[in-house]
Amino acid sequence: MKHLAIDQEEIVLKAIKEAERKTSGEIRVHIESFCKEHPVERAKVLFQHLGMHQTDLQNGILLYLAVKDRKFAIVGDKAIDAQVPAEFWETIRDEMRPLLSENNIANALQLGVKRTGEALSLYFPYQKDDVNELSDEISYGE
Repeated sequence: MKHLAIDQEEIVLKAIKEAERKTSGEIRVHIESFCKEHPVERAKVLFQHLGMHQTDLQNGILLYLAVKDRKFAIVGDKAIDAQVPAEFWETIRDEMRPLLSENNIANALQLGVKRTGEALSLYFPYQKDDVNELSDEISYGE
């Protein structure tokens, strides 16, 4: 996968940092070109591969995007899934869809990260002693 342009990557990274200032949750973004399986299943594999299941509060979220295949998923760790309504991730995905259909990837991800952070802040508010357990950097696949 070709990386996002630097200015686009900065938009997404800034959104992650801002969102994580309001929550103890950990937000990551992974982008690749193709997804040969269901995007939720692929995101779950990547979630494990990126070590996102190892946070103390089990409150990691992965936004996954396969650009060429136009597939997208959001998956959360156990503690988050136990708190948020089942349709919550679909709501965020649907809000992002118009931007993704215009190939406006950075702004779509920015919106998704912002909305994810808002939700996480309700269930996992920021704590004074919060440690950023996972890298904020965008990860890329093939």
